[in-house]
Amino acid sequence: MVRTAMRAVTFAWTGFVASAPGLADVAVEQGRAVYDQTCAVCHGPDGAGGMPGVPDFNDPAGPLSKPDAVLLKSTIEGSTSPGSPMAMPPKGGNPALTESEIMAVLAYIRSRFGAAQRK
Repeated sequence: MVRTAMRAVTFAWTGFVASAPGLADVAVEQGRAVYDQTCAVCHGPDGAGGMPGVPDFNDPAGPLSKPDAVLLKSTIEGSTSPGSPMAMPPKGGNPALTESEIMAVLAYIRSRFGAAQRK
């Protein structure tokens, strides 16, 4: 069920961004605000991972090399990185986060860190 929902969400999100580029900027800005409030505590303001074992978003082979559906699923359900002494809780520990806020965070981290920054 989650896999099907993630596929639908990813397709819907991709269509949204592709059909409304100006709205993509709004989503990235919303994602930045959520990232700063929820994610930066562990992932750091520069995406490099502020704690031991937290994945580096700037690593070309790191989490941003994975498809959106995988990242959305692991964010919603929580995950543990190899070598990490702790797991990321579901929704980054903020149960109030909506799927659209999580998708906005993904848009933000893809635009801010990793390959997007190396171009």
